Amino acid sequence: MPVPAPLFRFVCVPAALEGAPAGWAIEMLHDGHVALLADASGLDGVSGVAHALGTEAVSVIRSESSPELQDQTVMAHAASLPLVWLAPSFSQPVRTWARDRGPMTLLVEVDGGLADETRRVIERFVASLGRQAE
Repeated sequence: MPVPAPLFRFVCVPAALEGAPAGWAIEMLHDGHVALLADASGLDGVSGVAHALGTEAVSVIRSESSPELQDQTVMAHAASLPLVWLAPSFSQPVRTWARDRGPMTLLVEVDGGLADETRRVIERFVASLGRQAE
């Protein structure tokens, strides 16, 4: 049975999903494609996200030698899909790219787990993508 194409891409470090209510990640991200950026949690963090998503495997964005190259890799990964990107901060070139690209893009500045309000912002964004796809 073919896997349906994702409605959006979701990029973050594993720590961003820590502390989310049980089932939140599965519910929010079931129509998206999750790709993780490496952080200090290493393989344990990646495995924790896979467990939270109820899946056997997750994608990992390759590491780059500079923040600018890392940004370029994430932007290339987004391709033509809407994007939810969680990071501690975003450069001006990333902000400009997000504003000017066609697909909807949500940049979320977060350092660690997601606060309740931040989860609600992501929920509203994902819900709007679902309505557009109907």
